[in-house]
Amino acid sequence: MATRDCTVPFDAVVIGGSHGSFDLLLDVLPRWAAVEFPPLLMALHIPRGSTPDFVHHFSERCGCRMLEVEDKQRPAPNTVYLAPGGYHVLVERDRSLSLSSDGPVNHAQPSIDVLFESAAMVFGHGLLGVLLTGASADGARGLARIQALGGTTVVQSPESAVAATMPEAALACCRPDHVVAAGRLGRFIADLINRGID
Repeated sequence: MATRDCTVPFDAVVIGGSHGSFDLLLDVLPRWAAVEFPPLLMALHIPRGSTPDFVHHFSERCGCRMLEVEDKQRPAPNTVYLAPGGYHVLVERDRSLSLSSDGPVNHAQPSIDVLFESAAMVFGHGLLGVLLTGASADGARGLARIQALGGTTVVQSPESAVAATMPEAALACCRPDHVVAAGRLGRFIADLINRGID
């Protein structure tokens, strides 16, 4: 089993979001360009065929290396992996990524819950899970699973969300470790990854 880099408190980060999350991530991700970070896996509710455009825009504006997830891919540090529209992404026991074309979960494909739950099973306490703005409850169950297996959880505050349904569902499912307003999320997560925050 791989050992964790002692300078980084997490083995992996998962982020999920839907309506309103694209603009928020344009503020969050650039702050990561100056720090070392573990593999970052993102599931956003995006249409099939649109992933290359999202990867291009994020890469161009955020300064982070970003890739569309490919089946059997092994995620590397300092890289952002975006789930392709129309597919679920799962983390396998050997920490590789797999794509599933199974039907929508919570009316979403990719489903945040599918990514979060599979990552929680593999990374346990070494996982940081972040749930952003969105107009569905997808991700709430997965975030609760991350917390139950010892991971660290962050939720965008509902009052700062473009669509509060997703963070409100998370707060109803569990008691996240941190609830953070949109304007503070970028710096907060970068600090959390770089140094750890109690």
